Amino acid sequence: MKGTRKKKYEEGRIDVVSMGCSKNLIDSERLLRRLQSKGYTAVHDSDAPRGEYVVVNTCGFIADAKEESINIILELCETKRRGEIGQLAVMGCLSQRYLDELKAEMPEVDRWYGKFDWKDFIDTLPDRANSEKPKDWERTLTTPPHSAYLKISEGCDRFCAFCAIPLITGRHTSRPQKEILDEVRQLVKEGVKEFNVIAQDLSSYGTDLYGEHTLPRLIDAMADIPGVEWIRLHYAYPSDFPLGLLDVMARRENVCKYLDIALQHIADPVLDNMRRHIDSASTLRLLDEMRRRVPGIKIRTTLMVGFPGEGEKEFDQLMDFVRAQRFDRMGAFAYCEEDDTYAARHLDDNIPEDVKQQRLDRLMALQEEIALENNEKMIGQTVKVLIDRIEDDNAIGRTQWDSPEVDPEVIVKNGTSLKPGDFVNVTVTEAYPFELAGEAEQQVI
Repeated sequence: MKGTRKKKYEEGRIDVVSMGCSKNLIDSERLLRRLQSKGYTAVHDSDAPRGEYVVVNTCGFIADAKEESINIILELCETKRRGEIGQLAVMGCLSQRYLDELKAEMPEVDRWYGKFDWKDFIDTLPDRANSEKPKDWERTLTTPPHSAYLKISEGCDRFCAFCAIPLITGRHTSRPQKEILDEVRQLVKEGVKEFNVIAQDLSSYGTDLYGEHTLPRLIDAMADIPGVEWIRLHYAYPSDFPLGLLDVMARRENVCKYLDIALQHIADPVLDNMRRHIDSASTLRLLDEMRRRVPGIKIRTTLMVGFPGEGEKEFDQLMDFVRAQRFDRMGAFAYCEEDDTYAARHLDDNIPEDVKQQRLDRLMALQEEIALENNEKMIGQTVKVLIDRIEDDNAIGRTQWDSPEVDPEVIVKNGTSLKPGDFVNVTVTEAYPFELAGEAEQQVI
């Protein structure tokens, strides 16, 4: 009599693979918390998934991200064929947008969910423990325990010509302020000190629930919560920006003097084609107002090259804009046509790819020069640094002007006596385009 073949995967284990942005990561963290409450061993982003189930939370924003998500799914389909994992499920933005096509192309996937119905997966699983059902916003953090992302709304009503986000996530929907504050209080109890507030469109927060812009009120209330050391703001929209936020930022010490606001371009013909609802003059006035009302603010922005309507004149205007503004933090990318967007349907993507790449290279080379010059001005200054990790003989941290993953880090020399989550004053001694280095004071703040 033949023996029963041993399963290669671990029963009771569920691997969650998270792709894309921090907004997606929060959904993965909420999924992890629910799996754990049902008694499963939930593992995030393992190098070698081997669970009874594997769930891939996909990204569908741009072509590269879509390709990466598809490649991960195909790799896991092969892993499943070898018997190293049990069932394979897919959720998130990519499957929200291309569900029928994906199902046809990948029959090996057992379960499909979109951006919002992933909780149905939880309901199909048998309970392995009798735990209390978590609140909707509760999650298991995958970030360092002193730092968390905080999503305050979903979706977007802006409908920029190049962007597929509204097609995936739908209309802008704010979370109630009370629910957000309850989540912040709970995360503080768990040891979180830094809150990176995120949304597809921060500027519109509250307009759907309360009939007015209430982001300033929300951030002010967050700043009142004991234990909230840093609040950092990401993904504001320049049109109809809530200027009252600047007063809160200037007045509250624990609101970082930092704002991530994607401007995309400065030339009016390009802004018009992009359907950005703002012109060059209004953009410049807004930037002046930010710097006037919040002295020392550092602005992170994202720009796009090669969008339809960008000739050499418009690109030169963009270069001049970056030279004049001297952004402390800046990212850029070349336009890539996205399915079903206004630009894909109505505008001619006629700028050659090599020209787009040349423009992108020139723009980022300019920004690297500016970033180095800005950082060199920091030498000799003492800055407050939040320690994220220890590497070799050094501690690695960030200032209030540095968001996780995307912004410069501070190398704290001989910082092994420090630990993640410590705040310490660091005197900057060296500067590089995307890094600072310095010596820490002995005392942790």
